[in-house]
Parts: sequence; C-alpha cells; structure tokens
Amino acid sequence: MADQPNYLTAEGLKELEARLDYLRNVRRQEVAERLRHAMEEGGELAENAEYEDAKNEQAFIEGEIMRLESILSNVEIIEDDGRKDVVGLGDRVTVREVGRKETEVYHLVGAAEANPLEGRISNESPLGQALLGRKVGDRVTVQAPDGDIVFEIKAIE
Repeated sequence: MADQPNYLTAEGLKELEARLDYLRNVRRQEVAERLRHAMEEGGELAENAEYEDAKNEQAFIEGEIMRLESILSNVEIIEDDGRKDVVGLGDRVTVREVGRKETEVYHLVGAAEANPLEGRISNESPLGQALLGRKVGDRVTVQAPDGDIVFEIKAIE
C-alpha cells in the first residue's frame, strides 16, 4: 500500500500541509507544556489524571503526524485534464437516485481528503468506483446495506 499514490486536489494538499504544520509546531508544544505542568503538580504519575490525559493526547498527535507524513510522502496531485465527457478524479458529478426528484453533487477525490458530509467522496468508495469512467446519462448501481441503489449521472463538471 505504501507504493500506491495518495490522490489529492491542490486544495487538499494545502489543507493537509497546514494541518501537519499546526500539529508539529503548535499542538506538540501545547501538549508538552501540559505534560510539564502535570508533572510539576506532583503526586504519583500513575494517579495523575491530567498527566495520563496529556500522554494520551501526545500519542494521538504523534500518530496523526505520522499518518499525515505518510500521506504526503507519496502524493499525486489531481489535475483537471479538461475532459468532461467521462467521470474522472477531481470532477464534480451531479447524480440523481432513480425514483427520486432531487439531485446530489459529489466531488470525486482521493481517500485522504474524502468527507462525505461535505460532498467529497473517495475514488475508493463504492459510489466513487461506480462513477469513474462513466458518462452523462449512464446509470450506476451501488451495493448498500439496504440493497442496491441506482444513480443516473446528470452532469460532469
């Protein structure tokens, strides 16, 4: 998996780099200060809840730093190839679930910046995989826990 590229939009790359910088240069120091303060409070470290909480936060931050460094070490920027006849990475795709009137717009991105609540779906997700390479008017079927869902592609931007 280390050899697979991490697809990011230019905006996604900036966001991850900014988050990494924040964790390295701000949060690390804040947690180190919390640890120092908790140790100064005295008492047995095994019974010091603030110290334990700060140690747990430090472990989380270091893990997140390592995760972001790993993603950023093998980035491939999603570039607009100008084609809008087939769905590709980086495209915004308008779909309508068959049997419904309302449409939904999804931005097809790499897994590292996917956020379904914001309409950004991963190319590795079932819907993302189903949409890739398809055209306006095509119908795609996605397997969901409640059964298959059929979407019709209405537009590619």
